[in-house]
Amino acid sequence: MSTGRIPMSKEGYNKKKALLDKYKNEDMPRIAEQIAQARGYGDLSENAEFDAAVEAQGMLQARINDLQNELGQAYIVERPTSADRAAYGTKVRVLDLELNEEEDFVLVGPGEEDYDQNKILITSPIGQGLVGKQIGEEVEVPIPRGVLKLKIIEISVA
Repeated sequence: MSTGRIPMSKEGYNKKKALLDKYKNEDMPRIAEQIAQARGYGDLSENAEFDAAVEAQGMLQARINDLQNELGQAYIVERPTSADRAAYGTKVRVLDLELNEEEDFVLVGPGEEDYDQNKILITSPIGQGLVGKQIGEEVEVPIPRGVLKLKIIEISVA
C-alpha cells in the first residue's frame, strides 16, 4: 500500500467518493440482509448461501477500505493552463522509437483513467516517465517486456 499523496481532479475525487458512498450505503446493507436471511436457513456449517454472503461482505469491505485510503491520500489538482512540460492534465504525443509509431497519452488521476481513450494514470510507469519532460526529450520506461523508448513530440492541455 502506498503512503504517498495521490493527485486527483475534483471530478475524479467526486467519482470515487460517490462509489464509496454506494458501497457503504447500498451494497453493504444489501449483503448484511443476505447474511441475515442465510442465517435463517439453519445449520451454518453447511450453508453455502451464508458462506457466499460472508465472502462477498469481506471483499466489499476490502474495496471500501482501499477507497477510503485512496481518498484519504488524495489531493486536488487543478488542470494546467499551459503545457510546456508533461504534467497532470496534459496530452502528450510520443513517438515510439522502436516501432516508429506515434501515440497520445492524457495524464490523469485516479477515477479518470480510461485506457480505451489513452487516459493513463499519472502514477503509472509511462505517466511517471513522462511527467516533467519537455518536447524533444527522450524517456525510457521499464515495462514487463523490456524498456519502452519514447520521444516527446507534442504537449498540449487536455
